[in-house]
Amino acid sequence: MDREYLNSSEVIEFDFEQNRSDFIVDEIGIDFTNRGNFLILKVQKVEMTTWDMIAVFAKFLNINAQKIGYAGLKDKHATTTQYISIEAKYENALKKFNHKQIKILSKTKHKFAIRMGDLVGNRFKINLFGLDAINAGKIDKLAKKAQKFGVANYFGYQRFGHDALAQAKEMIEEQKYIEDAKVRKFLISVYQSKLFNDWLKHRVLLTKEQENSNWFKLLNGDIFLDLTTQKLFTPKKLPIDDFLNKKVAPTGLLCGRDVFRARSDAREIEKKYDDGFIYDKGHRRLAIIFPKDVATSYSKDFNRLTLEFSLPKGSYATVFLESISNRNLMPKKIKKSR
Repeated sequence: MDREYLNSSEVIEFDFEQNRSDFIVDEIGIDFTNRGNFLILKVQKVEMTTWDMIAVFAKFLNINAQKIGYAGLKDKHATTTQYISIEAKYENALKKFNHKQIKILSKTKHKFAIRMGDLVGNRFKINLFGLDAINAGKIDKLAKKAQKFGVANYFGYQRFGHDALAQAKEMIEEQKYIEDAKVRKFLISVYQSKLFNDWLKHRVLLTKEQENSNWFKLLNGDIFLDLTTQKLFTPKKLPIDDFLNKKVAPTGLLCGRDVFRARSDAREIEKKYDDGFIYDKGHRRLAIIFPKDVATSYSKDFNRLTLEFSLPKGSYATVFLESISNRNLMPKKIKKSR
């Protein structure tokens, strides 16, 4: 699945692996009330999935895993930090908690349990190998350029798995029946994601046709997200200045029911990637995201560039890496830490 990016520079090759030393993710949580009936744990896990980590806590506390709240799923092959919630009555029991792959970093209280999506974003620290000083300098400049102009917010290759897309197509075309409701819902989301990526590629290619292709081309009828209020709106006049000042950003369609569709010129493109037979709820997804707090450091001895950056929730670090190297990354065999 080819993804096109706004970056038109040459391809830059490097190696990176998702492991505990070279791929570090810290969840940026919401503001907690510091009081309430729920205990919020800031937890660091190493080389395990979020589900596995939750299962460990559920077994230790002898509770159903569904009673443990979390905001997002974090990579297995990495060192990751995230927030989970449990009822405050279990605070004393956790004093005896000990696990070689899980560490409780801090505790606070909150009025509510954490729900999926209750996070601001994620902070990444990734080591890139095989870069000489010249290409490391190029990556630094391109990463900071992406911070200014934004990155096309594709779903990364991780979204589609090894055969999920093929299964989704078979199910949509009624060539395959899936009995499990959760699996059906997941496959529908994979299909929605594929259509979104195809739409976004169309819009990026359209953008690159214009003279100044640094900024994503806005169209009449686009639906925007106010990045402060998180509300969708369709302006009478394109909010170009607000977009340039990172106050708003255009969105793309995840087709389904009960979702706003674009209008006018934007709709002419969007409808090519819309499927009216999808009954699951639709959504709008940011077409462009703005990485924040980009920083790099280079080690000549190891030909290693350490890249740090923050992304809003729902975005992929690998997509950011693709955008600055101008090439599609594919799943690789996970290697042990260096």
